[in-house]
Amino acid sequence: MTHGREILTVEEIRTADAAAVAAGTPGIVLMERAGAAVVEAIARRFTPRPAVVLCGPGNNGGDGYVVARLLAERGWSVRVEALGPPTAADAVEAARRWTGETGPIGQAAPDEALIVDALFGAGLSRPLEGEAARAAALCAPLRERIVAVDVPSGLDGDTGKPVGLSFEAALTVTFHRKKPAHVLVPGRGLCGEVAVADIGLGPIEGRLFENGPELWLHGYPWPATDAHKHSRGRLGVVSGKVYDTGAARLATRAGLRTAGTVRLYCPPEAAAINAAHLEAAMLKPFETDLELEQLAGVMDAMVIGPAAGVDDQTRHNLLAVARTGAAMVVDADALTVFRDDPRELFAVLDRDDVLTPHTGEFERVFPGLLKSAPDKVSAARAAAEKAGAVVVLKGPDTVVAAPDGRAVVNTNATPWLATAGSGDVLAGVIGGLAAGAMDSFDAACAGVWMHAEAGRLFGPGLTAEDLPGMLPAVIRELWSRR
Repeated sequence: MTHGREILTVEEIRTADAAAVAAGTPGIVLMERAGAAVVEAIARRFTPRPAVVLCGPGNNGGDGYVVARLLAERGWSVRVEALGPPTAADAVEAARRWTGETGPIGQAAPDEALIVDALFGAGLSRPLEGEAARAAALCAPLRERIVAVDVPSGLDGDTGKPVGLSFEAALTVTFHRKKPAHVLVPGRGLCGEVAVADIGLGPIEGRLFENGPELWLHGYPWPATDAHKHSRGRLGVVSGKVYDTGAARLATRAGLRTAGTVRLYCPPEAAAINAAHLEAAMLKPFETDLELEQLAGVMDAMVIGPAAGVDDQTRHNLLAVARTGAAMVVDADALTVFRDDPRELFAVLDRDDVLTPHTGEFERVFPGLLKSAPDKVSAARAAAEKAGAVVVLKGPDTVVAAPDGRAVVNTNATPWLATAGSGDVLAGVIGGLAAGAMDSFDAACAGVWMHAEAGRLFGPGLTAEDLPGMLPAVIRELWSRR
C-alpha cells in the first residue's frame, strides 16, 4: 500500500503524535505547525475579512488560538470566542501567545465573517451541549464560510457519524492523514473540502486506505506485446430469463472493456433477444446447471446475479459456477437467493471471489451486521472474514474489504451513478479485471474506482448504458500513469 493514502483512526493519530513528541518535537511546536497549516489553507481560499475563531478547552482549541494569532499577523480582524479557559498544557501556552480580543462563545458574528471551528477534535465521543450546541445550531446556515480544524465539532472521527448536533464546514483542515470521518458518509458531506497538512508526524502503519490508482495500478492486467484475446482473460456472464436480460448485457459490455473475451450464458429462450443486442460477446445457451458448469469450465472469471432471478435455478447455477474454479463476482439476485441460508453461499466461496452487495443485499446475506458494527468499514471487514471472500459494500462511500483485513474507502463517486443498472456495469468491470489475473481485492478496488471515474467524467444525465463507453477514457488515463 502507498503512504499518503492511509486513513488513520483517532487512536492511530494520537500514537503518531505521541511518537513525534517522544522523538523530541515539543507539543507546542506541533500545535504551531497545525495552526499555520490551517491559516495557509484559509489564505488560499478566502480573501481577508473579519474572522471569529471558536476555541474549546483542549488541544483543538489550542490550534484555534494559533490560527487566531497568525491570521491577525496577516492583517485580518480576528476575535476569539472561548468555550472556557484552556485546560491542556499546550493549549494554555497557545492561548497565552494570543493577545487579541477574547470573549465568551455565542456572540453575533459580523456579516460575512469567516468562522473557524476549533471547539473539539475527532476524539469527541459525547454530544455537543450548552453553548457549543447552540453555536452549532446558529452556524448551520453559515456553512460556506466555516472552516473546521481536524473535523467539524460534534463529528465522531472514527465512524463519520455525528454525535448529536454537528458543525458543517466548507473546508476542513486535518493533519498527517485523513480519518474515517473524512471519507465515510455522512461525515464526508459535513467536512466539505478536506485538506491534509503535514506537521511532521512519523509514519505509522494503517489498515485502511483511500482508494486510488496508487494502490493497485502496479497489478493492472495490461496486454503484453504478444497478447491475444484469450491471454487477456476470459469472462463469462450468466443472463436471466427472456425478459430479464438487460442487466447481464450491461455487465457483458463493461467486461469487454477489461477482459479479452466475454461469453454470455443464457437460457435457450433468451438467446434470440441477447443475440440481437450483442456483437463482440459470444453467446452460449444452456438448459441446466450441469450444462452451465461444463460450458463455463474454460472461463477465468464469472459474473452471476444481475437480474438472474431469485429462484432455485439461480442458486443451482451459482453452485455450478463455483465448481468450475473461476473467480466469481456475485451480485444482486445471486446474493438474495441465499438469504435464508447464507452459509450455503459462504461454503463455496474462496478469497478469489467478490461479493458486490448494496446495503439491502448486504443485510440479507449478513443480517444485523451493519447495525451492530460501529461503522461501515468494520461491517465490511467482518463480512469479508465471515464469507472468506472480498466484499464490495456499495454506496456513495463504497468500502472494499478482504478476508485478511485489508480495506479501502472509495471517494471519487458521483451521485449520477445512482441509476438503474449501474451496479451491473460495476460487476462486469470487476469481472473483466479478475479474468485478466488481477488479484481479486485489487480488481475490486480498481473496478470501483474506474466505475466511479467513468460516472464522474460523464456527469449529469448519466444512464448505465453510458458507462461502458466512458471506460476507454478512464483506461487511457491509467495507461498514461503506469
